Amino acid sequence: MAQVITDPTKAAQELRTLVDQAGSVVFFGGAGVSTASGIPDFRSEDGLYHQHFKYPPETMLSHSFYETHMAEFYDFYRERMICLTAKPNQAHLKLAELEREGKLMAVVTQNIDGLHQAAGSRKVLELHGSVHRNICRRCGHVHSAEWVLGTTGVPRCEQCGGLVKPDVVLYEESLDEDVLMASVRAIASCDLLIIGGTSLVVYPAAGLIRYFQGDRLVICNLQPTPQDASADLVCACDIAKAFAW
Repeated sequence: MAQVITDPTKAAQELRTLVDQAGSVVFFGGAGVSTASGIPDFRSEDGLYHQHFKYPPETMLSHSFYETHMAEFYDFYRERMICLTAKPNQAHLKLAELEREGKLMAVVTQNIDGLHQAAGSRKVLELHGSVHRNICRRCGHVHSAEWVLGTTGVPRCEQCGGLVKPDVVLYEESLDEDVLMASVRAIASCDLLIIGGTSLVVYPAAGLIRYFQGDRLVICNLQPTPQDASADLVCACDIAKAFAW
């Protein structure tokens, strides 16, 4: 039976104890990790899926919409998917600290905002890519998120004039096989797996946790997840506060 804690101070104490006891830790995170930094998630009450647009967000973030409505795709992408004012929160910072101490082996993230790297994490496996890489489909030149924000309409490569596509996994696209396999290896080899800020309903990413064979499983999420019953500790509180130690 999982220990469920709603008090963030108590949750932080229990989480720290489990981390201290573990030999190796992997963190698997989703959009809830970044909501504390001001980036909206998708499925919560205030998330993108509950807002009204000309097309559903799932449609505008699909490969086919990118191909057939490229200008509208980029309008949505600039306005809703790139948030350069966001700063790492305490969860990002603590994870980077644990990596520097040799305790955290990897961050496996579904987020595309680059906040883990901004906090100092180096071993980050980005399942869904990153807004900070926007690649020319003709010559392969990589453009920054800042560059994309400075363009209008359909951006064209500054090197060759080719079409640019964000290096993010859109609906109807497959995850990068190398990133996926590296994530499987990391999760399969750690003693402690911390799952944070994810509803665990988005596949195939959510299916990765079935590879965990370690000693302790922790879930940090405001809302219940399908895996709560399998966890040793459930921190049902603000994730940034759960990492405040």
